[in-house]
Amino acid sequence: MKNKNALVTGGSHGIGRSIALALAKEGCNVAICGLDKKEIDDTTREIEEKNVKSIGVVADVKILADVDNVIKTISDLWGVIDILVNNVGGGGGRVSTSVEETPEELWADVYNRNALAAIRFTTKIIPFMKKQKWGRVVTIASLNGKEGGGRPWYNMAKSAEISLMKTLAMDKETVRLGITFNSIAPGAIIFEGNEWDVFQNENPKKFKNMEDLKPLGRLGQPEEIAGIVAFLCSKKASFINGACISADGGESKSF
Repeated sequence: MKNKNALVTGGSHGIGRSIALALAKEGCNVAICGLDKKEIDDTTREIEEKNVKSIGVVADVKILADVDNVIKTISDLWGVIDILVNNVGGGGGRVSTSVEETPEELWADVYNRNALAAIRFTTKIIPFMKKQKWGRVVTIASLNGKEGGGRPWYNMAKSAEISLMKTLAMDKETVRLGITFNSIAPGAIIFEGNEWDVFQNENPKKFKNMEDLKPLGRLGQPEEIAGIVAFLCSKKASFINGACISADGGESKSF
């Protein structure tokens, strides 16, 4: 993937950061966007230490003008975008799971920062890929997008992301140009500052008991998702199109 240009949304921390660094290690120039300027600056510095170029843009993906600015900034500097990783997402985690107690605003917020963000970036970047007749789009969904349980607003948004990738993967006019669309469904992944990390710090005993119930006896690491993304973005994965790859340590109950 040497000299390919990649964009990782939400690429300044957690899974997104690991993905950005994994792509940089493979020789990609990597652009990232996020909300925290310090995190963005720190991550772009790490990317550039791998002897590739990097761009960092502060953006709220729920704001269309910010999305447009991210894409314009990258295209003005690099011209083309070869790889898109729709990683940004989350939301609505530490609230009641009761549907009737959940305000409509939360449903909209979670959908906007997950599915709608993926839709916006994907539809705006496809023209670059069509022009150069090559591209990779990978969306980070969730095992909760493949099966029931959990919080309905989050499941719905992640199911929409998986459906988007599968549907685009069947568009012959696009994929026959050498563009593929895939998603990854991670299970419980822990990194600094996320819900699992907070849970571990607040109640270590209960967290350990929960970990023991997982098939592998542990939660996943961001780097374990990043490796799959790097493979899907490579030429070696050219026949993988429309797949949703589970990366959950055997946690999910769906086939």
